[in-house]
Amino acid sequence: MLRKREGEEHNIPMDIILIPLLAVMRAVLGIYSWIVIVSVIMSWLINFNVINSHNNFVLMLIEFLYRMTEPVLMKIRRVVPIISGFDLSPIILIIILWFLQAVIARLMMRVLVGGSV
Repeated sequence: MLRKREGEEHNIPMDIILIPLLAVMRAVLGIYSWIVIVSVIMSWLINFNVINSHNNFVLMLIEFLYRMTEPVLMKIRRVVPIISGFDLSPIILIIILWFLQAVIARLMMRVLVGGSV
């Protein structure tokens, strides 16, 4: 039989819920950072006329990437303006996303090792 330590009865259900939730959040942040990277690369390829921006598939992809990234990037651009023609907002967003992923990974490790946050 498993013995419960004092105060441990509430940690077991929390761990069962918390670890998968944190894993999903970390995966979503990872996917979103790749969406930001693809958006930046697509904008470069369009600006250098490598990709035909009149193609329907390319237009759909550009629209999707714009709708996914632009609301967040606009908020960052309010704080950090475009400097000498360089838009630093995607770099700042990726750094923020990587930081959040690291925090979530640390929380997951702490829950796994320590049993609670």
